[in-house]
Amino acid sequence: MPRPTPKQAPAPAAARVRRGYFECRYGQLHVHHAMPPGGGFEEGAALLCVHDCPGSGRMLAPFLALAGRDRSVYAPDLPGFGESDPPPAPPGLAGYAAALADFVDTMRLRRLDVLGVRTGALIAAELALARPEAVARVVMVSVPLGTAPAGAPPDAPEAQCWIAEGLAQYPARERLARLSARLLVLRPRDDLWDATARIREAIPAARVADLEGSARELLAASPQRLFDAVRDFLRG
Repeated sequence: MPRPTPKQAPAPAAARVRRGYFECRYGQLHVHHAMPPGGGFEEGAALLCVHDCPGSGRMLAPFLALAGRDRSVYAPDLPGFGESDPPPAPPGLAGYAAALADFVDTMRLRRLDVLGVRTGALIAAELALARPEAVARVVMVSVPLGTAPAGAPPDAPEAQCWIAEGLAQYPARERLARLSARLLVLRPRDDLWDATARIREAIPAARVADLEGSARELLAASPQRLFDAVRDFLRG
């Protein structure tokens, strides 16, 4: 009698992505979030994701649906982007990170990992520097290191102009060299391919992995590939 073919376990369902508002020093912070079916307040570290600019946390929603299967995952709209209130004056990258730190404090997140995309990668690093006792791991996707900021178009929204100003003034190499958290750098094949490779000049111990496609393509069309690239590192 032939043996029955073993059934494969079904893939876990994607987590539902929800939205909410939280207070930060600049007003209300709009946050996209996902959590496991059991409620999300598990023992593992939460994951905070920081979007590229211009953009919003919405661009990370497909990734959140995957990463939220086994941990709480959050993607705020940075102040002045998406549906978050704007700051009253240019805050610099440290100011954007401080608003995220307000959210971390509100949620009482004692342990967390951080993932940032392009401009968001530097803000994620700045958050890790502001909360070294809480942030254990940092993932940076396409890092604008050593590149001349392009600046915002003349008709760009104020928030985009302020981000461009913050990038122009940010001492990236000096700040990144102070990171103590474990670091994974993903290097998609986009316009920051060469710039991202320079991360080891600031952090020789950084782990760097190459990926096909641009960062935005990964988020929009291939979030599973992005999740697969970071899953083991975040679980380590």
